Amino acid sequence: IETAEEHAKNLKTMYDKISSEVIPNVLAEQGLKSLKLADGTVLEVNKKYSCTVPKDPAKKEAAYKWLREQGLGDLIKNEVAVTFGRGEDNKADELLSLAASKGFEPQQKSKVEPMTLKALYRERVEAGLDMPSDLFHLFVKDETKLSRK
Repeated sequence: IETAEEHAKNLKTMYDKISSEVIPNVLAEQGLKSLKLADGTVLEVNKKYSCTVPKDPAKKEAAYKWLREQGLGDLIKNEVAVTFGRGEDNKADELLSLAASKGFEPQQKSKVEPMTLKALYRERVEAGLDMPSDLFHLFVKDETKLSRK
């Protein structure tokens, strides 16, 4: 199993290199973005974007601060939860704003949906705008796609 997993890992690495480097470079050298083969298969190269928020709490908060400063704070989902013990169903019905004054300890969690952040990054790159790589994990790479028509 370990040998097979290592072999699969090596195949994936080779596939990624061919898909993101070799084929895009060959097509670029020829001035092509796509190529239609005799059997109808279309080979095309597109950009693949990735942007994630770091897990480190300080870096995550800095990334959120940057989003807010750019007027993009609405991308951040803010979840507030309160845990109640047995027999406290009536307290659960109270408004969250009253929770702290009643002695509850609400837990707050903020997050940005990964696909939303990825779309934002793609839009900014395509518009010639940047995102701080010290606050987000960013990468753009070519990706080859085969499709039969």
